[in-house]
Amino acid sequence: MHALRRIAASLTLKMIGLVVVFVALPVVLYGQFESADNQRRDLVVRGIQQRSWLIAQALTPILDQPSGPPHKSLNQELQRFKDNRTLLKLMFRPVGMPAGGSFYYIASAPESKPELVGAELSSLAEHGVLQQLSESCAWDAPIDIRYRQPNGHEEIMTSVVPIQSRWGCWVLLSAHPTSEFLNISIGRSYWQTREIQVAAAIYFVFALLAILVTVSVWRSLHHFRHVAREMREGRGSERTFVARNVVPELTSVAADFDHFVRDLRRIAHDMRQASEDNAHSLKGPICTIQSSLEPIKRVVPADNSRATRAISLVESSLRRLHSLVNATQRIDYNTANLIDAPRIRVNLSEIVADTVLRYREVLAEHNVRLVRVLEEGACVLAGRGVIDTIFENILDNAIGFAPERSTVSVYVFRQNGSVMLHVDDEGPGISHEQIDMVFDRYFSSRAGSPNQTGRRSTPGGSPGSHAGLGLWIVHRNVEALGGTVSAHNRLSGGLSIRIELPAAA
Repeated sequence: MHALRRIAASLTLKMIGLVVVFVALPVVLYGQFESADNQRRDLVVRGIQQRSWLIAQALTPILDQPSGPPHKSLNQELQRFKDNRTLLKLMFRPVGMPAGGSFYYIASAPESKPELVGAELSSLAEHGVLQQLSESCAWDAPIDIRYRQPNGHEEIMTSVVPIQSRWGCWVLLSAHPTSEFLNISIGRSYWQTREIQVAAAIYFVFALLAILVTVSVWRSLHHFRHVAREMREGRGSERTFVARNVVPELTSVAADFDHFVRDLRRIAHDMRQASEDNAHSLKGPICTIQSSLEPIKRVVPADNSRATRAISLVESSLRRLHSLVNATQRIDYNTANLIDAPRIRVNLSEIVADTVLRYREVLAEHNVRLVRVLEEGACVLAGRGVIDTIFENILDNAIGFAPERSTVSVYVFRQNGSVMLHVDDEGPGISHEQIDMVFDRYFSSRAGSPNQTGRRSTPGGSPGSHAGLGLWIVHRNVEALGGTVSAHNRLSGGLSIRIELPAAA
C-alpha cells in the first residue's frame, strides 16, 4: 500500500505540473502570436493608408478648381475609386470657418441614403472622429476605430486623409467591413479575433479532457489504494482485488495483487505451523532432560559442591533455553499476525491500563513505583495482541533497569493525528555511542552481555526481553503498524522510549 501511496503522490505532483504547463503554454504562445499579428496589422494598415492617400491625390484637382468648389454631386467621383472592400466618405469645412468648426457630409461611396446620414454623423461623433477633424485639418494617420452603422453593419475606420484646397478643408474617410479583417486584430484586441477564439475553444476542450482523464486515473488509484488498505486491515478480506476493481486498465495489476496476498497468507500459515512444530520438537527434549535431572539431584551428595554447581548450571540453562523457545515461538506468531491478521480498532489507553494492573506484583517485587497519564479514546488500528506485545516489552525493559524506589512513567496522548506512547525510567540510560543500536536484534546492555554498559539484569519479564529481542520486537511491530519508535536519554537521568502510531479514524 505504501507503493500505491507513492504512486498517488507522484500523480498529484504530475497533475500540478500539468496545470502549470496548461497555464504557462497559452500565455507564451499568445505573446508570440500577438507580436506576429501586430506586425501583420501594421502592414495592412500602411497599405490601406497608402491607397487612401493615392485616392486623395486623384481627387485634389477636382476639389481645388480655380472656378470654385465643385457644385455637382461628388458621389460619382468617389464611385470611380470604390471597390467591394473599401467604403469612402468625403467631408468638407469651408474657408472662413473657425478652427474647430463642423464638417459637412458631402458624398460617400457607396452612396448613403439621405435618411441615414444623420445617424452616420452621430456614430462618427460618438467615436471621437468628428472632434479630431474639427481640431485640425492636418490629421493624417492610420486609425482603427470599430463602429456600427445605422443599418446594423459593423465597419472599421481605417484612415483619415486631409485634402487642402483654396476653398476649404476636405477630409477623405476610408472604412472597411469587419468581414475583411476577421483574422487580424484591427479595431479590437487580439484575443477577440476568430482564430484565437477558435484556438482557445479547442485548447480548453483538450485541457478539460486531459483534466478529466487525470482525475479519473487519480480516483481509480485512490479507490485501488482504499481496497488495499481494507484488505491490509483485514476488512473485506474475503473479496479479491479483481472483484473490487473498477478500472479495466488495472485488471492485470489487481490479479497480481491477489496472487501476492495469497502468497503472504500461505507464508503466514506456514510460519505458524513451523513455529508450533519447532516449539514442540524442542520442548520435548528439554522436558526429558529436566525430568532426567531429578533422579541425579537425589543421588548427588550434598557435600559434592562441584556436582551441585553443575546441576545448577544445567537447570539455569534449561530455563533459559525454555525462555528462548517461547520467545522464538511468540516472535514467529507475531510476525505471522503482522502479515495476515485483521487490523481492528484498539484503545491504546485501555491496553496500557490493563497491562499495568497485571504488572503490580512485578513492580512491587522490584520496589518500583509506576505513574501513568492516559488520555481517553486514544485508539489505533492493530492486530490482536500486537499492541500488548509492544507495551509489555517496553515496560519489561523499563522495570528491568529502574533502580529501587524509582519511578517509571507512562504517557498516552493524541497529537496531530497520531497517538503517542512514552515510557520513561530513571535508570542509568545508555551511552551515546550505543543508543542507535538499542533496537538492533540481539543487542543487550545488561550485565554479563558482550556489549553491556553496567545496567543491571533483573529476573522475570516477557519472553525475549532478556535475549536482546525485546526492543527489536517493539521496533519491528511499530514499523509494521506504520509508526515510529525512538530512544532518548533523559536530562534528569534514565531512558525514554517514544512511540508514535497513526490514530484510528
